[in-house]
Amino acid sequence: MSQLQGKVAIVTGSSRGLGAMMAFELAQRGANVTIVYTSPKSEAKANELASKIAALSNGSQATVVQADLGVIDAGERIVAATRAAFGDFIDILVNNAGVLFEKPLLETTPEDYAAIFDVNVRGPLLLTKAVVPYLRAPGRIINVSSVGARIGMASLAMYAASKAGLEGMSRCLAAELGDAGHTVNSIEPGPTESDMLDDVPKDLADLQRKMTPVGHRFGRADEVAQVVAWLAGQESGWVSGQAISASGGFLML
Repeated sequence: MSQLQGKVAIVTGSSRGLGAMMAFELAQRGANVTIVYTSPKSEAKANELASKIAALSNGSQATVVQADLGVIDAGERIVAATRAAFGDFIDILVNNAGVLFEKPLLETTPEDYAAIFDVNVRGPLLLTKAVVPYLRAPGRIINVSSVGARIGMASLAMYAASKAGLEGMSRCLAAELGDAGHTVNSIEPGPTESDMLDDVPKDLADLQRKMTPVGHRFGRADEVAQVVAWLAGQESGWVSGQAISASGGFLML
């Protein structure tokens, strides 16, 4: 599995959960990976993943960067660290970092709005802007949305709106960057075994599991990572501007 040999990838939110599996899958296929984490308490896990990638012995390497996507200059710092580690070309960007937010409308504040949209929408936008000058054609940009962008769930208005915004941004960037040969797509994971799933109310998570046609189970992180890796590869070159549901049929588009 070396179809990404020599490629350089950035995966945000990749110290744990879905992001860690995405980063590892890209590395298994030969890519060098920038692992981006937010909280200092995630540093050990990020370094552990970097060591695991180095142990693949397939030529893949990883560099680790702490950056909060809610901070305006985070994208520039991530790109600078990537260039310092792997040179001036970047091939793959996976905007995975995001925050889940559950609160009824009447309890939602302007500060909540900023906290969610700064990370879930502005962060990917500014990181993509920082990456594009170094994006080697055919570049691959993959934005991690959620089934929440397409279904209505009480108390999740801010989260769903941010993910829907990310999908709209993906389509517009696909149109804007296509001339250079780049593709931009988004994926919509359904309920997936991860740290974020632990933050979902148990009754809601159980309902989603029961409504998932494939096995009536939660997805696995590696199943979502396979979709990301396909979008990152040459086989997906004629797919752009799409939102792909990776949900076991929970959301059928």
